Amino acid sequence: MSTRTASRPIEATMIDPSLGLPTISMAVPMPGFPAHREFVLVRLNDDGLLYAFTSIQDPELRFLVAPPEPFFPDYAPEIENEVFAALNTKDPDRLLLMTVITAGVDETTANLLAPIVLDRDSMRAMQVVLSGSGYPVRAIMHRAY
Repeated sequence: MSTRTASRPIEATMIDPSLGLPTISMAVPMPGFPAHREFVLVRLNDDGLLYAFTSIQDPELRFLVAPPEPFFPDYAPEIENEVFAALNTKDPDRLLLMTVITAGVDETTANLLAPIVLDRDSMRAMQVVLSGSGYPVRAIMHRAY
């Protein structure tokens, strides 16, 4: 069984970096990075559209992430019950989605197949592979407004 959730704005969840950053604990390590379990989300622009998901253990390890709403307004993946259990929540309204971004010279893409799902109350997160969803790994980003 799965629950459908809409993504929520990051700014409604995160505090301003100048005031300090909450620690995000990975319920399950990101694929390929088993030693990195704690991250912070650092805002990179004033619009709140770009963030660095930065490892506390190694600040050189960071992932460029963005909220999907401004770029993919219809993106509302189904999140499986196992994810809710791993994040220790049952409420889809508590979830925040972030897409991992690959910035290129000619185009910038977002990984819609494997978003980072964050429980905004507990600050527990995990990267989820949406198998069978049909979402692309490299969706070209276009700002919707």
